[in-house]
Amino acid sequence: MIRIVHTEIAGVVILEPQVFDDARGSFFESYSQRAFDESVGPVRFVQDNESRSTYGVVRGLHFQRPPHAQAKLVRVVAGTVLDVAVDIRLGSPTFGRHVAVELSGENRRQLFIPRGFAHGYAVLTPQALFQYKCDAFYHPEAEGGVAWDDPALGIDWRIPSERVLLSEKDAHRPRLQDAPQLFRYDE
Repeated sequence: MIRIVHTEIAGVVILEPQVFDDARGSFFESYSQRAFDESVGPVRFVQDNESRSTYGVVRGLHFQRPPHAQAKLVRVVAGTVLDVAVDIRLGSPTFGRHVAVELSGENRRQLFIPRGFAHGYAVLTPQALFQYKCDAFYHPEAEGGVAWDDPALGIDWRIPSERVLLSEKDAHRPRLQDAPQLFRYDE
């Protein structure tokens, strides 16, 4: 059984699995297509990804432009991250707003990020193992991104800026107002 927590942005939801603990340890169903379809809607995931990162790493804010846009279901197996989804759909009533959720190996929460959102996360523990399902394959030519520290977004990454570790690409992403080829809310 999965409990669905709706966020302040429609379509972005937190999934909390039911965990069974006993003297041997614990068990939970990390994914069920049937339960996902019933609670969130039909999405066909085609690719699973995993990354391991250390404290201070910020990955994001990333998206893939249409026709290769991706919805994602993300979770943390070990460690803790602050996971962020930013609405980048032009014309949306929540354009530029974000949802930030702490995901950890302990709380086992998952976040579903629909198409039309930029996604990123910051590692808050010495290490984190992050997994995500995507509903479209990665296409490098469709890669897009927004500056992680865009002041208009107002994201508190919970890491001192001097401790943030970025890829070369992420260090040079445009602010949201300057980002080319965003999504349309009505599409």
